[in-house]
This record gives sequence, C-alpha cells and structure tokens, in this order.
Amino acid sequence: MNRTLGLTAGIAVVILWASAFPAIRLAAPAFGAVGLSLARLAVASAALLALAWWTRPRRPRLGDLPLITAAGFTGMTAYQLLLNEAERTVPAGTASLVVAAAPLVSLAIAVLFLAERLSLARALGSLVALAGVTVVSLAGAGISIGGAITLVVAATIAQGVYHPLIKPLLSRYTSLEVATYPMIAGTVMSLPLLPWGWPSLAAAGTGAWLSAIYLGLLPSALGFVLWGIAVRSLPVATSTALLYLVPGVAVLIAYLWLGEVPTFGEAVGGLVIVAGVALLTNADRLAHRRAAKPATERRAGVPVKGLASSPVKAGAAP
Repeated sequence: MNRTLGLTAGIAVVILWASAFPAIRLAAPAFGAVGLSLARLAVASAALLALAWWTRPRRPRLGDLPLITAAGFTGMTAYQLLLNEAERTVPAGTASLVVAAAPLVSLAIAVLFLAERLSLARALGSLVALAGVTVVSLAGAGISIGGAITLVVAATIAQGVYHPLIKPLLSRYTSLEVATYPMIAGTVMSLPLLPWGWPSLAAAGTGAWLSAIYLGLLPSALGFVLWGIAVRSLPVATSTALLYLVPGVAVLIAYLWLGEVPTFGEAVGGLVIVAGVALLTNADRLAHRRAAKPATERRAGVPVKGLASSPVKAGAAP
C-alpha cells in the first residue's frame, strides 16, 4: 500500500512539476518575472499556511532560521525570479532540460563543503550531464550562451544549492514543515520587490492569473507535499529515478499546450543530461553492487582473483 501510494504521489509530482514550465512560459510575459514570482509565492504560502492551521506543525528552532532563510532565498526567491525572467524568451521545454542538471550543483557543494567523496562514476556522470547542458544551450533556435539561457543556468544553480540546504532540515522536521518554512521565507524576501511587480499584477489578465494560481496551488504547494509522501514511501533510488521523467513530460506538455517543438539538438542534449544525472545519482548504488559482488561469489564458490583457484578450494574453508 505504501509503495503504491508513493508511486502515485511521485508520478503526480512529475506531471505537476513538468507542467510548471509551460505555465510559467504562458504567464511570465503578462506578469513579468517579479509579478509572477510574487503571485506564485503568495498563493503557495497561503495554501501551505491554511494546511498548517489544520495540521498544527511545530515552530522552527531559532538555530535553524539561517538555514531556512538560505533555502527560501535560493529555492524560492532566486530560482523563481531567474526562471520567470528566462522563460519570457526561452521555450518551456528547453528550460526544463537545463534545470534537469541541478543535481550537478548539489554534488559540487557536497564535494567542496560537505567532504563527500567524488567517485569515478559521479565524475563521469557530471561531465556527461554538463555536456548535455552545453548542447541544449547551443541548440536553442535564436538562443545564445550569453542570452536568456544564462538565466536558466543561474536558476539551475539556485535549485541545486537548495537541495543540500534542506537536507539537515529533513532530519529534524516533516516534509510538510520543510516545504512550508522556506516557502514563507522566500515570500517574505520577495515582498520588497512589490513596488516593481505591482503594475503587472494589476494589469494581468484572467488567463495569466489562472496560470499563477495554478502554479502556486499545484506545482508549488501540492507538489512539495506529494514529494514528501513519495520520498517517505519509496526507496531513494526509485523516487530519484522518477524525476528523470520531468524534462520529457515538460517537453510533451509544452508541445500539447503551447505548440513548442524542441529542435533535434535540444532533444539530444536533453537525453544526454538525463543520462548524466542518472549516472551520478546512482553512482553509490553501482559502487555498492561492485563491492558486494566478490563476497557473493565467494559464498557461491566462484573463483575470485587473488583467492581460491577453483570452486572446490574456495568452499574448503572450515
């Protein structure tokens, strides 16, 4: 039952998070980057606060406020401002393909600041994913490395920083609490931008507002809650693998919703990114299997280099 619930929640998250890219593409020209960020964050925070009134979450510890603030700034304020501005010109599918490389940034932070070891498989996966980002960046029709695609790369970096920041919080709080605290912090930090965003908020039409409300309620608020259910109910490898589907689903939704057709180069680059991210996120599991194989062979009586030369001798130990 838990696995079924986790898979259902995970697939729903894939669809919701993939749909955010075309929804941003539709609403950003009307709202502008600042207006859309304010609208989406406000709607998401209001929804999560309403849910908090019902679930009665704990108050965050005073010592965790700097971490919560940093997570809110990177994962909510900075990420949304950068992505919203970029998607005023960058196709939704292209943006989703580049953002798929966010685990590269998380890995770099883990290696540089958390003393995590960089294995050969992780290094190779990082290089493959980085090559895919380069291909997508260069393949977009009319999009140059020095143009709006740079904002997508910056948004990817912000998203990649967010994940290591919330890791220690998840050991002390529920997934709903960890989703709520940074969301509210990101909203508060965006409020000083209200004078710049207010004109677009007042002038935006019904379609733009519906997109903003959708983004706040579903991909943001509901998406983070469902993601907590998926992570809690499924093995890490399974939940991580589900996220590999986000770029492909985003490209499909962008095609059906907005009529955007990815170029051949973007499609190839996207596949390369997903392959690289899949390799680096599964590197530890692959290394564990390789390390466990000799022990399994010894128990089965299979000759292992440097040990017994025949099945009989290998099984002759007292």
